[in-house]
Amino acid sequence: MSLTKFSGLILTAALTTILVTCSSGAGINPTFKTGKPVWITGKETEQNLSVGFRAVFDKPESGQAVLKLTASTLYRVYLNGEFVGHGPARAAHGYYRVDEWNLSKQLKDKNILAIEVAGYNVNSYYLLNQPSFLQAEVLSGENVIASTQLGGENFKVTILNSRVQKVQRYCFQRPFIEYYKLVPGFDDWKTNFMMVSEEPTLTIMSEKKLLPRRVSYPRFEVVSPVTILSEGSLITDAKVENPWRDRALVNIGPALKGFKMDELEEIISDTASAVKSESVVSINKPFNAADAILLKDKTFKILDLGSNLTGFAGMEIKCDTDCKLMVTFDEILRDNDVDFKRMECVNVITYQMKPGTYKVESFEPYTMRYIKLNLLEGQCQITNPYLRLYENSDCYTAYFFSSDDRLNRIFKAAVNTFKQNSIDIFMDCPSRERAGWLCDSYRTSQAEYCLTGQTSIEHNFLENYLLPEKFDHLPEGMLAMCYPSDHDDGCFIPNWAMWFVLELEIYKDNDGDIELINSLKPRVMALLDYFKKFENSDGLLENLEGWIFVDWSAANDFVKGVNYPTNMLYAATLKTAGKIYNQPELSAKAENVKKQILRQSFNGEFFVDNAIRKDSLLQRTENCSESCQYYAFYFNIADATTHSDLWQKLVSEFGPDRAQTKAYPNVKMGNALLGNWMRLQLFSRLGLYQQLKDETIDYLLYMADKTNTLWEHVDDYASCNHGFASHIVCNLIEDILGIGEINHNNKTVTLKFTDTDLGSCTGQVPTKAGIVTLNWRVDGDSIIYKATVPNGYKIITNNLTGKKLVQK
Repeated sequence: MSLTKFSGLILTAALTTILVTCSSGAGINPTFKTGKPVWITGKETEQNLSVGFRAVFDKPESGQAVLKLTASTLYRVYLNGEFVGHGPARAAHGYYRVDEWNLSKQLKDKNILAIEVAGYNVNSYYLLNQPSFLQAEVLSGENVIASTQLGGENFKVTILNSRVQKVQRYCFQRPFIEYYKLVPGFDDWKTNFMMVSEEPTLTIMSEKKLLPRRVSYPRFEVVSPVTILSEGSLITDAKVENPWRDRALVNIGPALKGFKMDELEEIISDTASAVKSESVVSINKPFNAADAILLKDKTFKILDLGSNLTGFAGMEIKCDTDCKLMVTFDEILRDNDVDFKRMECVNVITYQMKPGTYKVESFEPYTMRYIKLNLLEGQCQITNPYLRLYENSDCYTAYFFSSDDRLNRIFKAAVNTFKQNSIDIFMDCPSRERAGWLCDSYRTSQAEYCLTGQTSIEHNFLENYLLPEKFDHLPEGMLAMCYPSDHDDGCFIPNWAMWFVLELEIYKDNDGDIELINSLKPRVMALLDYFKKFENSDGLLENLEGWIFVDWSAANDFVKGVNYPTNMLYAATLKTAGKIYNQPELSAKAENVKKQILRQSFNGEFFVDNAIRKDSLLQRTENCSESCQYYAFYFNIADATTHSDLWQKLVSEFGPDRAQTKAYPNVKMGNALLGNWMRLQLFSRLGLYQQLKDETIDYLLYMADKTNTLWEHVDDYASCNHGFASHIVCNLIEDILGIGEINHNNKTVTLKFTDTDLGSCTGQVPTKAGIVTLNWRVDGDSIIYKATVPNGYKIITNNLTGKKLVQK
């Protein structure tokens, strides 16, 4: 029986199971007492419509109030003009996670609760294309103070016309940019009790399937710039013969939703492209939040946040004339300037203002270290520029500090990277895409467990893959390469679906949530069923469809025919599925794939990337990549014993300096994602801890020092803040500090002392049983150490140093 044929029936049963059982960590799925999903009549599918809901209520006698809500697409909450929160956490198509914000500390005798909702209604990798609504209620104990319903103590509603509706997309992967036309009092609806406005008619939308948030609420700390870098004058009408116009602007059509160019109020990317800096003066002085920034007509200032951060950019602006302020931003500088289009995103927020005073804050989160304030028209005064951080709040217990400050800086950058990419799901980057990519998640999920002792984000991430009946526009059985997301163009990465299976095993080992793992079995089996039709007579995958992704390097060019790195991953996928679902026939199949790869790919010196069929015969090419070698060892196709000569070459003649040594020029160099990461993990696995330490510094220190985050590539032309790279915290904590396996079943903590040139190291990690700490220092031929573990747990030491262990 083909499992694919009956996968819909099996998955339906699995969905019922997951809703009853797998939400047990957060209790029963949430409900609303009176709140209904509502939206302005007839506008639930209108693109980029911003709507304000507000409720006025007296402080309850108990002094306690909680706001419960969910929405499509995004919301932002204010109470009496003060920021409360942003959400919701993302869920699969047709499902919505419910947030609860405690309002008690911000309550006054009389209160205005304001909720902004952006209904985007376009497909993206970041947010789902689903009809707009808000479902909310304010509760004091069991009493409903206000709710989204028709009649009674309901919210009043207004369309927020200050955000220009017909604008271009931010990029292919995210919805719209922010462009505001402001007049004094534009935000009075948030704070003015006497405000009266025409109220559109509301309609109750269809009932929504609700899920618990489950993950912790984000950290919203407000930070100021640390430095004013430069200032100067602007040319605002520079001649640009071929203005940068990306696919998200020119390819709007059936597969990519948005407004076409002739519908736009202004093509902001064209406007920004015509703005050039001149008469630049370096200032480079500390920023004083008490000082006002004066901007005259056609001038700019560049501010430095001191670190690459993600959040909501805000400021106060006083205009004496009509003004147009264009805020551009980026993670790095190019030629000492901000290039808004470096990552093929429109990193621009525009404010067009009548004379008056304004407090503004971006609705969307953006990633930046550098902020450029470009005043295109008028004259204004800016005070209190800031970034309201949007970060994971669970990763502040873990720490690492060694006698080599270079490692400390890398650890700090890795944590900074993790907390920006792990809010509600695991994202590839918090900037260009904010998308929940597989493969990236395989690594970031391990960082979550290491830094927080939890798997709550991982639970949500995997649950989102379980819930939809199918992934629209994709072949039956295939998993979306990133999710929750829309894939109207049919693009998918078969390799990423395989990493999903490998991720399940790690989740199972870390969390032990068998119910969720078992509920995902039909998804996994349907995926394996999909791959069967691409197996050739040797059992290897040949001529796979989709985007075959091996590594951000030339390895991605060697994927035609039989791609051996992909088949190495396939062997691991089969073996893992066989193990977690107790299907020995899959394990046997994996062994055959491994055997065939060994027979075909290895040319006596290196593993070759692919073979192409000519005259019906499969012929090995001469294409050879560095990453293919790491795939072979990482997935146990080869090991240091069976292929000792190759392993020694990789250890001694490959690595971070090969661009300079030019060793083996015919073997194409790897990149950060995935080859270099695999190389470091192999050093960890095979006990080369000094080399792991040294190459961690070589591969990552320059990133940490430049942005305080870790990057997608070895160069800075793309994302400089990529979630997968945060995995290095696991190596630093386990292989360098030495807090190894924490076994909650046996209640043991293994301390692993490794042989490096460090003189001392200290750190701690949280676990579900309590905190584990370790500090040690080298004293001659001894290592003096002290460790603490949760009550009832036993310490096991694994000394790999040759030195004597002395417990303090």
